[in-house]
Amino acid sequence: MTGNDILYLVIPCYNEEAVLHETAKQLLVKMNSMFDRGMISRESKIMFVNDGSRDKTWEIIRELHESNPIYSGVKLSRNKGHQNALLAGLMTAKEKADMAISLDADLQDDVDVIDKMVEKYYEGNDVVYGVRSARDTDTFFKKFTAEGFYKIMQAMGVEIVFNHADYRLMSKRALEGLSEFREVNLFLRGIVPLIGYKSDIVTYERHERFAGESKYPLKKMLAFATDGITSFSIKPIRMITTCGFLIFAISLIMLIYFLVVHFMGRTVHGWTSTIVSIWAIGGLQLLAIGIVGEYIGKIYLETKARPKYIIETVLDK
Repeated sequence: MTGNDILYLVIPCYNEEAVLHETAKQLLVKMNSMFDRGMISRESKIMFVNDGSRDKTWEIIRELHESNPIYSGVKLSRNKGHQNALLAGLMTAKEKADMAISLDADLQDDVDVIDKMVEKYYEGNDVVYGVRSARDTDTFFKKFTAEGFYKIMQAMGVEIVFNHADYRLMSKRALEGLSEFREVNLFLRGIVPLIGYKSDIVTYERHERFAGESKYPLKKMLAFATDGITSFSIKPIRMITTCGFLIFAISLIMLIYFLVVHFMGRTVHGWTSTIVSIWAIGGLQLLAIGIVGEYIGKIYLETKARPKYIIETVLDK
Protein backbone atom coordinates (compact mmCIF):
# COMPACT_ATOMS: atom_id res chain seq x y z
CA MET A 1 0.00 0.00 0.00
CA THR A 2 1.21 3.50 -0.81
CA GLY A 3 -1.08 5.55 1.45
CA ASN A 4 -2.77 7.06 -1.61
CA ASP A 5 -4.65 3.99 -2.67
CA ILE A 6 -8.38 4.50 -2.05
CA LEU A 7 -10.14 3.92 -5.37
CA TYR A 8 -13.74 4.84 -6.18
CA LEU A 9 -15.40 3.50 -9.32
CA VAL A 10 -18.05 6.02 -10.40
CA ILE A 11 -20.85 4.67 -12.60
CA PRO A 12 -23.70 6.95 -13.79
CA CYS A 13 -26.96 5.01 -14.14
CA TYR A 14 -30.14 5.87 -15.99
CA ASN A 15 -32.74 3.09 -16.27
CA GLU A 16 -30.10 0.36 -15.93
CA GLU A 17 -32.10 -2.29 -14.02
CA ALA A 18 -31.46 -4.87 -16.76
CA VAL A 19 -27.67 -4.75 -16.40
CA LEU A 20 -26.98 -3.45 -12.90
CA HIS A 21 -26.70 -6.79 -11.07
CA GLU A 22 -24.22 -8.12 -13.62
CA THR A 23 -22.23 -4.87 -13.58
CA ALA A 24 -22.02 -4.98 -9.78
CA LYS A 25 -20.92 -8.62 -9.89
CA GLN A 26 -18.13 -8.07 -12.41
CA LEU A 27 -16.84 -4.94 -10.68
CA LEU A 28 -16.82 -6.71 -7.31
CA VAL A 29 -14.72 -9.53 -8.76
CA LYS A 30 -12.28 -6.96 -10.13
CA MET A 31 -12.08 -5.03 -6.85
CA ASN A 32 -11.53 -8.23 -4.81
CA SER A 33 -8.73 -9.22 -7.16
CA MET A 34 -7.06 -5.86 -6.63
CA PHE A 35 -7.55 -6.11 -2.85
CA ASP A 36 -5.85 -9.51 -2.81
CA ARG A 37 -2.85 -8.16 -4.73
CA GLY A 38 -2.56 -5.11 -2.47
CA MET A 39 -3.10 -2.67 -5.34
CA ILE A 40 -5.81 -0.64 -3.60
CA SER A 41 -7.12 0.00 -0.11
CA ARG A 42 -10.04 -2.03 1.23
CA GLU A 43 -11.75 1.31 1.85
CA SER A 44 -12.27 1.54 -1.91
CA LYS A 45 -15.86 1.67 -3.21
CA ILE A 46 -18.06 1.02 -6.21
CA MET A 47 -20.30 4.11 -6.49
CA PHE A 48 -23.48 4.04 -8.58
CA VAL A 49 -25.07 7.40 -9.40
CA ASN A 50 -28.80 7.25 -10.06
CA ASP A 51 -29.64 9.93 -12.62
CA GLY A 52 -33.41 10.15 -12.04
CA SER A 53 -34.13 6.64 -13.32
CA ARG A 54 -37.78 5.71 -13.85
CA ASP A 55 -37.25 1.97 -13.32
CA LYS A 56 -35.93 0.02 -10.32
CA THR A 57 -32.33 1.22 -10.65
CA TRP A 58 -32.28 3.02 -7.28
CA GLU A 59 -33.95 0.11 -5.47
CA ILE A 60 -31.25 -2.21 -6.83
CA ILE A 61 -28.48 0.20 -5.76
CA ARG A 62 -29.94 0.36 -2.26
CA GLU A 63 -30.16 -3.45 -2.07
CA LEU A 64 -26.55 -3.78 -3.22
CA HIS A 65 -25.42 -1.28 -0.58
CA GLU A 66 -27.28 -3.17 2.16
CA SER A 67 -25.81 -6.49 1.04
CA ASN A 68 -22.21 -5.23 0.85
CA PRO A 69 -20.86 -1.83 2.02
CA ILE A 70 -18.39 -1.78 -0.87
CA TYR A 71 -21.35 -0.63 -2.97
CA SER A 72 -22.07 3.07 -2.58
CA GLY A 73 -24.95 5.06 -4.02
CA VAL A 74 -25.75 8.64 -4.96
CA LYS A 75 -29.30 9.60 -5.87
CA LEU A 76 -29.92 12.82 -7.78
CA SER A 77 -33.20 14.63 -7.18
CA ARG A 78 -34.09 14.40 -10.87
CA ASN A 79 -32.62 13.46 -14.23
CA LYS A 80 -29.79 15.86 -15.11
CA GLY A 81 -28.07 14.02 -17.96
CA HIS A 82 -25.02 11.78 -18.15
CA GLN A 83 -22.36 14.49 -17.79
CA ASN A 84 -23.96 16.09 -14.74
CA ALA A 85 -24.56 12.71 -13.10
CA LEU A 86 -20.94 11.76 -13.71
CA LEU A 87 -19.72 15.05 -12.24
CA ALA A 88 -21.96 14.55 -9.19
CA GLY A 89 -20.39 11.14 -8.57
CA LEU A 90 -16.84 12.38 -9.05
CA MET A 91 -17.33 15.36 -6.75
CA THR A 92 -18.86 13.09 -4.08
CA ALA A 93 -16.03 10.56 -4.42
CA LYS A 94 -13.43 13.35 -4.26
CA GLU A 95 -14.02 13.79 -0.54
CA LYS A 96 -12.88 10.24 0.31
CA ALA A 97 -10.99 8.84 -2.68
CA ASP A 98 -7.35 9.19 -3.72
CA MET A 99 -8.35 8.31 -7.27
CA ALA A 100 -11.61 7.76 -9.14
CA ILE A 101 -12.38 5.85 -12.32
CA SER A 102 -15.52 6.75 -14.27
CA LEU A 103 -17.13 4.13 -16.50
CA ASP A 104 -20.51 3.26 -18.00
CA ALA A 105 -22.97 0.84 -16.41
CA ASP A 106 -23.56 -1.18 -19.58
CA LEU A 107 -20.29 -3.19 -19.38
CA GLN A 108 -19.07 -1.90 -22.74
CA ASP A 109 -16.00 -0.44 -21.04
CA ASP A 110 -13.49 -3.26 -20.45
CA VAL A 111 -13.12 -3.62 -16.67
CA ASP A 112 -9.90 -5.58 -17.12
CA VAL A 113 -7.95 -2.39 -17.88
CA ILE A 114 -8.80 -0.89 -14.47
CA ASP A 115 -5.59 -2.50 -13.15
CA LYS A 116 -3.56 -0.81 -15.88
CA MET A 117 -5.11 2.57 -15.08
CA VAL A 118 -4.19 2.19 -11.42
CA GLU A 119 -0.63 1.18 -12.36
CA LYS A 120 -0.35 4.33 -14.51
CA TYR A 121 -1.57 6.35 -11.51
CA TYR A 122 1.17 4.88 -9.31
CA GLU A 123 3.67 5.84 -12.02
CA GLY A 124 2.76 9.49 -11.37
CA ASN A 125 -0.09 10.19 -13.78
CA ASP A 126 -2.99 12.28 -12.51
CA VAL A 127 -5.24 11.40 -15.46
CA VAL A 128 -5.36 8.11 -17.36
CA TYR A 129 -7.60 7.98 -20.43
CA GLY A 130 -9.26 4.81 -21.65
CA VAL A 131 -8.91 4.89 -25.44
CA ARG A 132 -10.63 2.51 -27.82
CA SER A 133 -8.17 0.50 -29.90
CA ALA A 134 -10.78 -0.25 -32.58
CA ARG A 135 -14.44 0.29 -33.44
CA ASP A 136 -15.21 -3.18 -34.79
CA THR A 137 -18.42 -3.46 -32.76
CA ASP A 138 -19.85 -0.23 -34.21
CA THR A 139 -22.01 0.06 -37.29
CA PHE A 140 -20.51 1.89 -40.27
CA PHE A 141 -22.68 4.92 -39.53
CA LYS A 142 -21.70 5.04 -35.85
CA LYS A 143 -18.01 4.60 -36.67
CA PHE A 144 -18.09 7.26 -39.41
CA THR A 145 -19.95 9.85 -37.32
CA ALA A 146 -17.93 9.20 -34.13
CA GLU A 147 -14.54 9.52 -35.81
CA GLY A 148 -15.82 12.51 -37.77
CA PHE A 149 -16.83 14.18 -34.51
CA TYR A 150 -13.35 13.82 -33.00
CA LYS A 151 -11.72 15.15 -36.18
CA ILE A 152 -14.08 18.15 -36.27
CA MET A 153 -13.39 18.90 -32.61
CA GLN A 154 -9.64 18.81 -33.22
CA ALA A 155 -10.05 21.01 -36.32
CA MET A 156 -11.96 23.49 -34.16
CA GLY A 157 -8.95 23.74 -31.88
CA VAL A 158 -10.42 21.71 -29.00
CA GLU A 159 -7.91 19.64 -27.03
CA ILE A 160 -9.55 16.23 -26.98
CA VAL A 161 -8.24 12.65 -26.79
CA PHE A 162 -9.14 10.76 -29.96
CA ASN A 163 -11.50 7.79 -29.43
CA HIS A 164 -11.83 8.51 -25.71
CA ALA A 165 -15.28 8.78 -24.12
CA ASP A 166 -15.65 9.05 -20.33
CA TYR A 167 -13.69 5.97 -19.24
CA ARG A 168 -10.83 7.55 -17.29
CA LEU A 169 -8.95 7.63 -14.02
CA MET A 170 -8.49 10.93 -12.19
CA SER A 171 -6.37 11.51 -9.10
CA LYS A 172 -7.64 13.50 -6.14
CA ARG A 173 -5.55 16.44 -7.33
CA ALA A 174 -7.11 16.23 -10.80
CA LEU A 175 -10.60 16.05 -9.25
CA GLU A 176 -9.82 19.17 -7.24
CA GLY A 177 -8.80 20.86 -10.48
CA LEU A 178 -12.03 19.71 -12.16
CA SER A 179 -14.06 21.26 -9.35
CA GLU A 180 -12.66 24.68 -10.29
CA PHE A 181 -14.50 24.63 -13.63
CA ARG A 182 -17.83 26.39 -13.14
CA GLU A 183 -19.56 26.15 -16.52
CA VAL A 184 -23.10 24.83 -16.66
CA ASN A 185 -22.73 23.38 -20.17
CA LEU A 186 -20.61 20.36 -19.34
CA PHE A 187 -18.44 18.52 -21.83
CA LEU A 188 -16.02 16.58 -19.65
CA ARG A 189 -14.06 15.10 -22.57
CA GLY A 190 -12.96 18.64 -23.39
CA ILE A 191 -12.65 19.95 -19.83
CA VAL A 192 -10.42 17.22 -18.35
CA PRO A 193 -7.48 17.81 -20.77
CA LEU A 194 -7.55 21.49 -19.75
CA ILE A 195 -6.61 20.57 -16.18
CA GLY A 196 -3.10 20.07 -17.47
CA TYR A 197 -1.59 17.52 -15.06
CA LYS A 198 0.52 14.59 -16.25
CA SER A 199 -1.57 12.07 -18.17
CA ASP A 200 -1.31 8.81 -20.07
CA ILE A 201 -3.58 6.40 -21.94
CA VAL A 202 -4.52 2.74 -21.87
CA THR A 203 -6.16 1.07 -24.86
CA TYR A 204 -9.02 -1.39 -24.77
CA GLU A 205 -11.63 -3.01 -26.99
CA ARG A 206 -15.18 -1.86 -26.30
CA HIS A 207 -17.67 -4.70 -25.83
CA GLU A 208 -21.26 -5.06 -26.96
CA ARG A 209 -23.82 -3.76 -24.48
CA PHE A 210 -24.62 -6.56 -21.99
CA ALA A 211 -28.35 -5.77 -21.74
CA GLY A 212 -30.86 -2.95 -22.04
CA GLU A 213 -31.00 -0.17 -24.61
CA SER A 214 -28.50 2.50 -25.54
CA LYS A 215 -29.06 5.81 -23.75
CA TYR A 216 -27.54 7.71 -26.69
CA PRO A 217 -29.82 7.53 -29.75
CA LEU A 218 -28.97 9.62 -32.81
CA LYS A 219 -30.84 12.69 -31.53
CA LYS A 220 -28.90 12.75 -28.26
CA MET A 221 -25.61 12.07 -30.06
CA LEU A 222 -26.16 15.09 -32.31
CA ALA A 223 -27.10 17.29 -29.34
CA PHE A 224 -24.02 16.10 -27.45
CA ALA A 225 -21.77 16.86 -30.44
CA THR A 226 -23.30 20.34 -30.81
CA ASP A 227 -22.79 21.05 -27.11
CA GLY A 228 -19.17 19.89 -27.34
CA ILE A 229 -18.34 22.12 -30.31
CA THR A 230 -20.12 25.26 -29.12
CA SER A 231 -18.86 24.92 -25.55
CA PHE A 232 -15.20 24.89 -26.54
CA SER A 233 -14.76 26.77 -29.80
CA ILE A 234 -15.84 30.06 -31.36
CA LYS A 235 -14.62 28.96 -34.80
CA PRO A 236 -18.21 28.43 -36.09
CA ILE A 237 -18.85 32.15 -35.45
CA ARG A 238 -15.63 33.06 -37.27
CA MET A 239 -16.61 30.77 -40.15
CA ILE A 240 -19.84 32.75 -40.53
CA THR A 241 -17.82 35.99 -40.71
CA THR A 242 -15.47 34.49 -43.31
CA CYS A 243 -18.41 33.19 -45.32
CA GLY A 244 -20.00 36.65 -45.21
CA PHE A 245 -16.86 38.25 -46.62
CA LEU A 246 -16.69 35.64 -49.39
CA ILE A 247 -20.31 36.17 -50.39
CA PHE A 248 -19.79 39.94 -50.37
CA ALA A 249 -16.72 39.56 -52.61
CA ILE A 250 -18.63 37.29 -55.00
CA SER A 251 -21.52 39.75 -55.10
CA LEU A 252 -19.14 42.57 -56.11
CA ILE A 253 -17.71 40.43 -58.89
CA MET A 254 -21.21 39.54 -60.12
CA LEU A 255 -22.27 43.20 -59.95
CA ILE A 256 -19.36 44.21 -62.19
CA TYR A 257 -20.17 41.34 -64.58
CA PHE A 258 -23.84 42.29 -64.92
CA LEU A 259 -22.98 45.97 -65.44
CA VAL A 260 -20.59 45.05 -68.25
CA VAL A 261 -23.22 42.78 -69.83
CA HIS A 262 -25.85 45.52 -69.50
CA PHE A 263 -23.75 48.20 -71.21
CA MET A 264 -22.88 45.73 -73.98
CA GLY A 265 -26.59 45.59 -74.77
CA ARG A 266 -27.16 41.93 -73.97
CA THR A 267 -30.33 40.66 -72.38
CA VAL A 268 -29.71 38.40 -69.41
CA HIS A 269 -32.25 35.67 -68.62
CA GLY A 270 -31.43 35.01 -64.96
CA TRP A 271 -34.60 33.65 -63.42
CA THR A 272 -33.08 30.32 -62.35
CA SER A 273 -29.86 31.81 -61.04
CA THR A 274 -31.81 34.48 -59.16
CA ILE A 275 -34.09 32.00 -57.41
CA VAL A 276 -31.18 29.70 -56.55
CA SER A 277 -29.25 32.67 -55.15
CA ILE A 278 -32.21 33.78 -53.02
CA TRP A 279 -32.67 30.30 -51.57
CA ALA A 280 -28.92 29.83 -51.01
CA ILE A 281 -28.45 33.17 -49.26
CA GLY A 282 -31.66 32.70 -47.27
CA GLY A 283 -30.57 29.27 -46.09
CA LEU A 284 -27.13 30.58 -45.18
CA GLN A 285 -28.67 33.41 -43.18
CA LEU A 286 -30.91 31.03 -41.24
CA LEU A 287 -27.93 28.77 -40.54
CA ALA A 288 -25.89 31.74 -39.34
CA ILE A 289 -28.72 32.92 -37.09
CA GLY A 290 -29.05 29.39 -35.70
CA ILE A 291 -25.34 29.15 -34.85
CA VAL A 292 -25.33 32.58 -33.22
CA GLY A 293 -28.49 31.60 -31.34
CA GLU A 294 -26.78 28.47 -30.03
CA TYR A 295 -24.03 30.57 -28.49
CA ILE A 296 -26.51 33.09 -27.08
CA GLY A 297 -28.46 30.22 -25.52
CA LYS A 298 -25.31 28.94 -23.86
CA ILE A 299 -24.56 32.42 -22.49
CA TYR A 300 -28.12 32.58 -21.16
CA LEU A 301 -27.75 29.27 -19.32
CA GLU A 302 -24.34 30.20 -17.92
CA THR A 303 -25.50 33.58 -16.60
CA LYS A 304 -28.35 31.96 -14.64
CA ALA A 305 -25.76 29.74 -12.93
CA ARG A 306 -28.29 27.12 -11.86
CA PRO A 307 -26.91 24.10 -9.98
CA LYS A 308 -25.68 21.35 -12.27
CA TYR A 309 -27.24 18.73 -10.02
CA ILE A 310 -28.91 18.33 -6.63
CA ILE A 311 -28.09 15.26 -4.55
CA GLU A 312 -31.06 13.77 -2.72
CA THR A 313 -29.42 10.79 -0.98
CA VAL A 314 -25.92 9.38 -0.48
CA LEU A 315 -25.33 5.78 0.61
CA ASP A 316 -21.69 5.47 1.66
CA LYS A 317 -20.90 3.74 4.95
